Amino acid sequence: QNYATGHSDTMELKDYQARVLVDLANYLDVLDQTKNLAQAFADHWASRGVRVGSAGGQPGMEPYKNTVPGVPHICAKVPTAGGKTFIAVNALETVFTALSKRSPRRPKMVVWLVPSLTILDQTVQALNSPEHPYRKRLDQLFRHRVVVYEKRDLLMGAGFSHDTAQEQLSIVVMSFDSLRAKNKEDRKIYQENGNLASFLLPDQGDGDWLLPEHDPSALINVIRRLRPVVVVDESHNAESQLSVEMMKNLNPDFILDLTATPRNNSNIISFVDALAL
Repeated sequence: QNYATGHSDTMELKDYQARVLVDLANYLDVLDQTKNLAQAFADHWASRGVRVGSAGGQPGMEPYKNTVPGVPHICAKVPTAGGKTFIAVNALETVFTALSKRSPRRPKMVVWLVPSLTILDQTVQALNSPEHPYRKRLDQLFRHRVVVYEKRDLLMGAGFSHDTAQEQLSIVVMSFDSLRAKNKEDRKIYQENGNLASFLLPDQGDGDWLLPEHDPSALINVIRRLRPVVVVDESHNAESQLSVEMMKNLNPDFILDLTATPRNNSNIISFVDALAL
């Protein structure tokens, strides 16, 4: 695993954080061998000596729940103050390394969803600040090719184009609310957008990524085309706010939930015991 190099200015992974990343890498290895999500989940736990489903009257782990059809959607249960954001930062490299096996030239797009504007501001600041350990780690893992955006940056096409998306790790931090399009501001991601014209290429392919009711230049369609990895921070807050429909709208390639209190429909691949903290 990618342990932080021993510089004093770099945040080290604690043992329990490193274990989450080992569990994630194991799950991704298993997933690489079988594209059947339920089977991959069962095989992951079997490799840990844990049965999925009940047998002989003895309950095991609950079977995989295919919430966003066909998209690996897994959860790490990490207690409050367990450093979920730092785990997520390191997990991005683990996930993109696995996804790039199938598609070496895939763009590295992340939609990082948070439950509130306060957490959004904190997350953007931490991921953007060159001196912050989270940003230092991202720069280390992705060779200083990292750009963090808010939704308004993408809507304006500020430093975001087809070419930049191919060459860097692009992280857009958004609130759960901003996908719900309740007001004029939030509806902009579903509207035609000339600032994103660089993504309108002749090779649209079969356009199976398009939400047909929205213009191909709409930010939602640009994100869909890039098949993002979705990180859901404090995912237990998402149950009521983040509908399956909204998740499907993002056309994700992979969804990672991080929470201290998983929902009933979570597919937990890694548990951190509060005692570990």
